[in-house]
This record gives sequence, C-alpha cells and structure tokens, in this order.
Amino acid sequence: MRKQLLTAAALLALSVTGPALADENIGCGLGTILWEGQDGMAPMILGATTNASFGNQTFGISSGTLGCKQGGTVTQAARLSMFAGHNLDEVAADMAAGHGETLDVLANLYGIRSQRDQAAFAALTQAHFAQLFPQKNVTAGQVLAKLESLMASDARLAEYAPNA
Repeated sequence: MRKQLLTAAALLALSVTGPALADENIGCGLGTILWEGQDGMAPMILGATTNASFGNQTFGISSGTLGCKQGGTVTQAARLSMFAGHNLDEVAADMAAGHGETLDVLANLYGIRSQRDQAAFAALTQAHFAQLFPQKNVTAGQVLAKLESLMASDARLAEYAPNA
C-alpha cells in the first residue's frame, strides 16, 4: 500500500511540475535564464532555487515566458528526470541494496510492471551500481542515461529502455 501511495504522490507531483521542464535538471523560469550556459553544481542549485522562489516558474508557465512553454505534455523523460532528480539519494541507496520503494517507483515510471522484470531491473541496478554512480556528485541525468544504456543492452529489459 505504501508503495502505491509513493507512486501516486510522485506521479501527482510530476503532473503538476512536469510542464515546466525547459532545462532537464532545473526546469524553466528566471533562474534558468539567469544561469543559462553555466556548468557545475552551484549554477544548477542557484537556478533551481531561483526558479522555485517567488512563483516565477508558475508565472512563466502560465504566461509562456521565462523559457517556459504553454500547453506541453508531460513526457516519460520528464517524469523520470523529475523523480530521479528529487529522489537521487534514495534511488542510489535502493540500487545499492538491490530493492526498495524508490527503485520500485522508478521501475514503474519506465513501464516495468511484471514482478519478474522488476526483479531483473533491481538486479541490474545493483550489479552495475559503480557504473551508475561513478563519482559522488553524479547528476540524475547522468544516472538515467547510463541506466537506459544498460537496460537497452539487457535482453529482458531492452523493451523498456526509451529509444530502444
């Protein structure tokens, strides 16, 4: 029951915030424009904080300004990016253990529904944990890109890999 509530909460949060994804990591808004083209953790944190402050991201979405688009569709990539970005520490812990609620939600976001395929997904993430998290400050985008590459090369999980 708790897993279903976590999944429902994640999907609800993503459906509300998903259309704001101008930048894969921090979304659209004033922060995205102010810190555009700058690399590193600090500009990303500052951009995300600015986007979340004072309702500027909401204003950008409703007005179609600040790098935000109106009338978009929440894509699978956006849902995955938002979930992984907000839960990366928990995802890492579950991947290292080879099981857990956030890992189950991630599998569901990839469309993996059968118990057998979810078990294979969990085993894959555990077996390749060092490749998924090669350094301490890896981004959610980097983890997902590597994970999708690993899934695409796995006979059981290839059908769930985006662009496979």
